[in-house]
Amino acid sequence: MQIDALIHGVVAAASHLVDVPAPGVTPEAGISFNLFWIIVSATNFGFFILVLRSVALGPITKMLDERRTRIEQGLRDAAAAAQAKNLAVAASDEAVAEARREANALRAAAEKAAAQIRDTQAAALKAELEQMRVSAMNEIEAARVSALAAIRSEVADLAISAASKVVGTSMDGAQQRKLVGEFLDEQSRKGN
Repeated sequence: MQIDALIHGVVAAASHLVDVPAPGVTPEAGISFNLFWIIVSATNFGFFILVLRSVALGPITKMLDERRTRIEQGLRDAAAAAQAKNLAVAASDEAVAEARREANALRAAAEKAAAQIRDTQAAALKAELEQMRVSAMNEIEAARVSALAAIRSEVADLAISAASKVVGTSMDGAQQRKLVGEFLDEQSRKGN
């Protein structure tokens, strides 16, 4: 309201300063300044600025303030999102590292278990092979003893039949076998 009082004061002072020509006198040609109209025009311009400021500049200023607030909020949200992203990246990196540690531990446990199974199976296989070897040796020895007994029996029969042809007399089978058995036992004691 101080502006209105100032404007009225300026208008009143300007009206006293204006040279009003006397009646019937023609104003002189040329440039003339009418201070009253200059003050009225300045007042009108000032009033126009005030009205423009209150009507147009107020909403524009409000809109700019709202826009500034939205931009600041967007920047804060972007900073929060960047921080959240960094936290998520750090968390995912830690999760990946933990998963790698767990995978390495599982792999080490699996390798250890595989080594134990391999050692156990190798020991079982060695034991089975040793048992098979012992069994085979026993079978070979039994076959050798059986073959020797069969050969001894055949050699005894051949020797008896050869001796009976040579001697010409015949002995009974039990005496002949006893005689050949004694001969063979003697030979085996000598190392033949």
